[in-house]
Amino acid sequence: HCKKRTSSREPARSTLGEGEMTVSEGMSAGPVDARTVLARQDRIPSWSLPWWHLVVIGIGYFFTFFDIADIGYGMPAIAAQFKLTGSEATFVALAVGLIGYVVGSIVIGSISDRVGRYKILLVTIGITALGSFLCATATDMWTLSLWRFLTGVGVGADLNLVSTYVGELAPARQRGRISNLTFLVGILGQAVTPFVALALVPAFPFGWRLLFVVGGLIALIGLIARFQLPESPRWLALHGKPEEADAVVTRMEEIARSRGMTLPEPEPEDVSMARDAFPMRSLIARPYLGRLVLLVLMWFFWYIGNYGFLGDATTLLSGHGFAIADSILFLGVGAIGYPVGAIVMAVLADKLDRRLLILGSTCVWLIGMLLLGSLAGDTIVTIGSFLASFALGLYLQVAYTYTAELFPTRARASGFSLSDGIGHSGGVVGALLLPVVVTAGGFFLGFAGIGITGLIAGLIALFGPKTSGRRLESVSK
Repeated sequence: HCKKRTSSREPARSTLGEGEMTVSEGMSAGPVDARTVLARQDRIPSWSLPWWHLVVIGIGYFFTFFDIADIGYGMPAIAAQFKLTGSEATFVALAVGLIGYVVGSIVIGSISDRVGRYKILLVTIGITALGSFLCATATDMWTLSLWRFLTGVGVGADLNLVSTYVGELAPARQRGRISNLTFLVGILGQAVTPFVALALVPAFPFGWRLLFVVGGLIALIGLIARFQLPESPRWLALHGKPEEADAVVTRMEEIARSRGMTLPEPEPEDVSMARDAFPMRSLIARPYLGRLVLLVLMWFFWYIGNYGFLGDATTLLSGHGFAIADSILFLGVGAIGYPVGAIVMAVLADKLDRRLLILGSTCVWLIGMLLLGSLAGDTIVTIGSFLASFALGLYLQVAYTYTAELFPTRARASGFSLSDGIGHSGGVVGALLLPVVVTAGGFFLGFAGIGITGLIAGLIALFGPKTSGRRLESVSK
């Protein structure tokens, strides 16, 4: 059966453009075998959808990182207008959004394992756009908290799905690189946010509101563009829709041939096509439960420092003698490290073991935190900020890619959502604890502490399995 289908799927090289597809070429009249469809997809050596799809996917990341950063830059002005105490400001800035993030990641992310990636990708970015626009209308701490929660729901679910979706479309030998190129589009959101904030927040009493409006417009653009994306063929094949998966893969093959790629014979593997009405139930079986625990711990320790730095650094610096504009400027110049880190990781992601890359990123993070915590002059603070941002650019997408790789297609979004969602409780800990530690033990102790928790995350990753260059179905066996 497989040999017969293989021969029927090698038409002469097509002259179609990237956006065109014929259903007749590469599709047999008989029943479609899901395992063969997956083998055909996995033999394609490079990204084989229109390149602008990566930009469309990356816009979701762009909003995510813009949103994570904008509340931190806007909070000093918000706190002054709403007369918030330090603990109230931290609660609104980070805790509420993170709670929404966890809820959205776990609930909506797991739903995508049942109803598909594409539909939920539209829902999640729609929620984020709505939440951001509503944040701009907040009149007090309670309304802002409500809308931050709603935005967090969308952001948490969207971040989960983007990593899952890209991983299921990208070829095995370029999965890390493709994921990081998409991430590069997104991480620019964190790089440009401080400069947008610098132009708006100090200049206008309502500047923080404009910051949220900008975020909402970005998400709205992403929503409109996403209607052009295909469903994940892996999800379609697993959920009894091999003909639809066949159509997507046929389009990928046509684009690959139009770019001059020679496709080898597909090699179907005897992979499980089982699915569960309750995807999370798959995660309590071996080896997934152990992987889940490992990833939860890895993300928990990482997010302690991540959210402490992103949410509290501006406020803490301004509280130690720096003007708000100067604090934003130091972090803004340092934020150039985000895209630089993502570019470096795009080069390295498929050349080295992902576990070693994660560890190396956390070592850079520790150095950045030590320099930032030293407060040894404007130059040292800026260098520390750059290294911290550089480490974030290095770490985040390779760790997202690694997380999604460790779970089977039937529960990939659920596994990612639980790992990242529960792990985000570390962000709540870091955001609430860092100001307390800085007050009680000093600036250096606080930032050295979150540097060490980041390094612990890198050490934990070493205990996971190797994934680089392997087919997703092989990793998930």
